[in-house]
Amino acid sequence: MAGWGGSLMLVLALVSGVVGMAVADSGDHERARRAVEAGEVLPLRDVLARVEVDYPGQVMELELERDDGLWLYEIKILQSGGVLIELEVDARDGRVLAVKGQKRKDRGR
Repeated sequence: MAGWGGSLMLVLALVSGVVGMAVADSGDHERARRAVEAGEVLPLRDVLARVEVDYPGQVMELELERDDGLWLYEIKILQSGGVLIELEVDARDGRVLAVKGQKRKDRGR
């Protein structure tokens, strides 16, 4: 993996409807914060709002990583019926680049 020495891991734990966030280490958290402040990535809440339109469900895990100079959000979502999907999202603009675990529906894009 290229970039800043690996992924910036943010794990969302969903307990009793409360979302908690654990960060791999404080350095990762600071790099992620600086990337948002510098406009290199969209804030997580904005990305999740965009993704939820086409991929509703419970966010189970989330990573922000830098790969070959590109910031990516990797989001695992548990959908109704127990289907677990993983999305690869361009962190700059919120575009879904890849979907694993479900056939992508043609939405005219």
